[in-house]
Amino acid sequence: MASDKFEVVHDAPMLVGEAATWHEVESALYWVDINGRTVNRVHPASGKFSSWKMDSEPSALAIDSDNNLVVSLRTGLVCLNTTSGKETPIAGAPYDTNIVRFNDGRVDPAGRFWVGTMYEPRDKPAAEMYVLERGQLRQAWAGNMTNSNGLAWSLDGRTMYHADTTTHRIDCYDYDPETGVHANGRTLKTFSTDKSAPDYGGRPDGATVDSEGAYWVAMFEGGRVLRLAPNGEILREIALPVRCPTSVAFGGPDLRTLYITTASHGRSPEELAHYPLSGKLLSIRVDVAGRVEPEYVHH
Repeated sequence: MASDKFEVVHDAPMLVGEAATWHEVESALYWVDINGRTVNRVHPASGKFSSWKMDSEPSALAIDSDNNLVVSLRTGLVCLNTTSGKETPIAGAPYDTNIVRFNDGRVDPAGRFWVGTMYEPRDKPAAEMYVLERGQLRQAWAGNMTNSNGLAWSLDGRTMYHADTTTHRIDCYDYDPETGVHANGRTLKTFSTDKSAPDYGGRPDGATVDSEGAYWVAMFEGGRVLRLAPNGEILREIALPVRCPTSVAFGGPDLRTLYITTASHGRSPEELAHYPLSGKLLSIRVDVAGRVEPEYVHH
């Protein structure tokens, strides 16, 4: 059995670490610092760290079939060649960048890159979902969410998972990988929104699916990662040494290392003193493997 022993994979704290993404070919973990405007990479075996400064906030990552990165920025989508550092624009932002930015994203089983948005005024559910399919960006849906998060797909690709962090809700949909059409939305799990309650456990942020089909989700402000069954039952809870985990990814040679990005930005001095690992990239060994994420298909 895995013990709840955490390692600090990268010691420099991020403001808002996000988008943990394992690169199988490079045996490296990529992630972003949204507020720090960086894309980051670490090779866990060697500890070698690299970073790329972006012009606006990065939020989600996809690895393409050329081993480059597709990066969602506030200002749009770009392809980042991590060898040369060259950025190639793919699509401009399809929204008002003064009040909206891209947020969580993930590649579906057919190679489409899904990226939701965050509506920053948060005074109405005005976030949107976009799909980058073979170089073309289109809107998939709009509204009924404020902070799009938690995208993932079941092992057979027939179920799509999605969270709206603001409403503390995880939904799932029937999904057709061939067409990219989702339907029959229903609530998988809703968490308490009463932050003063003794049992308040945070709200759902970034997520992934393991090799047994369970959904792992970082619970922001809950200090925990949950493993959920496809019916929403909590199978495992991992208590963390930070209050604000933001995303999770499986990696390592056996895909049994769970990487966890965390946030330090906007947290109180008392919280940061109590949780000195806030903002750092953590890992823990787990007893179920993840799976290799699909690549984004350009053409």
